[in-house]
Amino acid sequence: MLLSILNAIFCLSFVVFAYLNLNDIDPWLWVPIYLVASVCCGFAIFNKFYPNVYLGAISFYLIYAIILFFSEDGVRDWIQKYKRPSLVESMQATKPYIEKTREFFGLLIISGALAINYFVAVN
Repeated sequence: MLLSILNAIFCLSFVVFAYLNLNDIDPWLWVPIYLVASVCCGFAIFNKFYPNVYLGAISFYLIYAIILFFSEDGVRDWIQKYKRPSLVESMQATKPYIEKTREFFGLLIISGALAINYFVAVN
């Protein structure tokens, strides 16, 4: 029951995130990222688990997160060069590191949600 509620929250959240990314500069990338996660969580609500899909998606998300971590004005620069200023002062990405750092943490959240479902599926 708790897993179904958690997956419902993730499913709806990821649909909203996909919608909010429609006006982003790269919706062709982020809308499918969020929609795949949403669909996976949506199926999990009804006890339909697809561990191989989870592993594939998690692999893609974590590889992309690593790329964002080490890219110029990415997470590493946010930590070292910019000394971790707030990422949530404004919804506008006014600094060069904000977009990549927010995307990095979004990928980690998605990966965490799918990892929960993966471990439930294989046990």
